[in-house]
Amino acid sequence: MQTRPVPVRTILAAIGLVLAAYLALLLVVQTRRVLVWTVIALFFAVALYPAVDAIERRVTRCRRSVATLLVFLLAVVAIAALVALFVTPLAHEGSRLAGRLPGMIEDAKAGRGPVGDVLERTHALSYVQHHQKQIRSFATGLGTPALAFVRSAATTVAGAVTIFVLAYLMVLEGPKVVDGVLGLVDEPRAARIRRVGAECARTVTGYLTGNLLISLICGVLTYVMLLIAGVPFAGLLALFVAVADLIPLVGATLGAVVASLAALVHSIPAGIAAVIFFVVYQQVENHLLQPVILSRTVKLNPLTVLLAILIAVEVAGILGALLAIPIAGMIQVILRDIWAHRDGRPLRLPMRPDDPTEAPTEAPVTRDTRGDTA
Repeated sequence: MQTRPVPVRTILAAIGLVLAAYLALLLVVQTRRVLVWTVIALFFAVALYPAVDAIERRVTRCRRSVATLLVFLLAVVAIAALVALFVTPLAHEGSRLAGRLPGMIEDAKAGRGPVGDVLERTHALSYVQHHQKQIRSFATGLGTPALAFVRSAATTVAGAVTIFVLAYLMVLEGPKVVDGVLGLVDEPRAARIRRVGAECARTVTGYLTGNLLISLICGVLTYVMLLIAGVPFAGLLALFVAVADLIPLVGATLGAVVASLAALVHSIPAGIAAVIFFVVYQQVENHLLQPVILSRTVKLNPLTVLLAILIAVEVAGILGALLAIPIAGMIQVILRDIWAHRDGRPLRLPMRPDDPTEAPTEAPVTRDTRGDTA
């Protein structure tokens, strides 16, 4: 059997595709930090978009730029209020720590107090006394990590500002971009994309607001419990627990372990009370708060949530864990729509009655016995 030679054009096209894929992958690797910032900004834009849209529709003669600026200013004020809510007790406790620190150090050296008792029982004091040279050399070598920490902090600040600006521009120019892209396709397909996009946006908004609400409840209850137990630095510990609770799966456990250890160092009864509190609260959060708050927006079964988080953690670390559930919810919405259209049943997603993107469902096409379209 005589084989036909492969055309030169086909070979060149294959080589070009391989080079293009390599360059695209290299571009993603080199700009991964900017891409991460863009993804975070996109999620914030999706979360704030409904508020901007509502103000623009309900307030007479309100331009979108004014509505966007107003919503973002309110978001900044809300974040500043939450920070101030925690900064006040933290500043008070920081001054208390500065005043008590010399006495705590002396008590620890002498083996007195809760910290000294723990150090005495773990033989940490004897270890420090016998390895002073190694500890001193390790401390002198902390200059480079400290410089790296300063650079990381500066990068974090720059990233936060960039994310804020990107989210603002996405909300402001989003409708124009969406209309321009959907203008390239026919009207039925554009209406379908709008319906699916609206449901995906609801998934993201519901997850973000629900997760923030759950973390706020966790932080407030933790602060009240530690305050009643008399544990020092209750505000700092509660803030750490609230932030850690944003991380799925391991965040609540990590915050509970840190807060329980701090309470145990303070006193054994306080440590026991903290352990009991976190065990009970995590059961309430897992079986009451999360189902009630998240099940109405992100309708995922526990197995899907676990697999999504594990895969996202391997791919993108902590950021992947934070975005795993909304991304999985969006994928579920898209797959449901594809499957429904595959069976000839367009997915009817709930839309606002006054939403201009709501389009009537196409009438089914029927055929008579002669094979002509009816």
